[in-house]
Amino acid sequence: MDAIKGFFIAQAQHLREEVWEVARQIGEHPELGYKEYFASNVLCGFLQKHGFEVIRSIAGVETAFLARFKGTRPGPKISFLAEYDALPDVGHGCGHNLIGAASAGAAVILSKSLELSGEVLVIGSPAEETSGAKVTLVEKGIFEDVDAAIMFHPGSQNVPIISSLALDALEFTFHGRAAHAVAASYFGVNALDAMINFFVGINALKKQIPQDMKINGIITEGGTVPNIVPERAVARFYVRARRRKDLDELREQVIRCAEGAASMVSAKMTWQKFEFSYDEMHTNLSLAECFTKNLQEMGINQIAPPQTAMGSVDMGNVSRAVPAIHPYLTLGTGTEIPHTRDFAQATLSPDGEELVMLAMQTLALTGWDVINDKKLLQKIKREFRLRK
Repeated sequence: MDAIKGFFIAQAQHLREEVWEVARQIGEHPELGYKEYFASNVLCGFLQKHGFEVIRSIAGVETAFLARFKGTRPGPKISFLAEYDALPDVGHGCGHNLIGAASAGAAVILSKSLELSGEVLVIGSPAEETSGAKVTLVEKGIFEDVDAAIMFHPGSQNVPIISSLALDALEFTFHGRAAHAVAASYFGVNALDAMINFFVGINALKKQIPQDMKINGIITEGGTVPNIVPERAVARFYVRARRRKDLDELREQVIRCAEGAASMVSAKMTWQKFEFSYDEMHTNLSLAECFTKNLQEMGINQIAPPQTAMGSVDMGNVSRAVPAIHPYLTLGTGTEIPHTRDFAQATLSPDGEELVMLAMQTLALTGWDVINDKKLLQKIKREFRLRK
């Protein structure tokens, strides 16, 4: 490890207690998406203390923020993505308290170098668990002049290269006509019958699509009392596929199922997206290779091969706009199941502290390489252009 990277490691050790306190405070005060006022304040306060200019409520999102630190001369612009929303009832069962603290810590580490060129950003992105704010941030141009977007996620393995499934969140409403269920059932149009037909059709469709396509739905409204023919029934679905192109085709099949189900009982059907759509994650392999080398420099040699996460992340939308990585790093023994209280508790344990330290150091070293290695940055950008 060269001298400047040794300097960054020393800075990380100096910041250890402070960064862990950020992670701990956010972990002990879980907040749902778009309501992360405490977490946003903690992260912004930490970054301002270390000389970052902080702009809050960016892109019209109240709990989003942009923190920036300019180097002594022009150069690349590197962004670290901070997440900090929690899950209902579970708390930080996805470890976003660790993500936010590690990204902010990595940025502060880089800011301590007198040789820093370019600009280091921390982009606070709320609500990843629901309707992810990164979609809005991309659409509002927050990433327009960013050269690379970097973050990590706690997981069960060390996986530098991941892909994810594209996602559409669809709400279907069936409109019928109310009537007395016994005395005048002939007058009614049963929206719930249309909904049941829809689910039968979806179950048939599931048998015809590849295993990497997923359709999962629930009924959120299905009538009020048994003796009234339901005039309204509502369902929500997550529809996923490996590629946006394939998902667009699958979405049309699902919509046709809904239309057919409505016509069978003379009901009407409307649909809408109830959350933002996520694109699949495109890991920039050149950037991931750099992250992997730095992970190995940190003494981590148990590195898993590329994997497709059977879920969806709004970082996928970022990866369509700029070169990006979203590696997973092992929390503890890797046996805790994400989205559980046990996982949330693990983020507040000594294992969580060790992971924050590893993550922020590896992120910082990777950011430094991108800023200072012109050939690496050219390689990253060339790969991004070719894939796009």
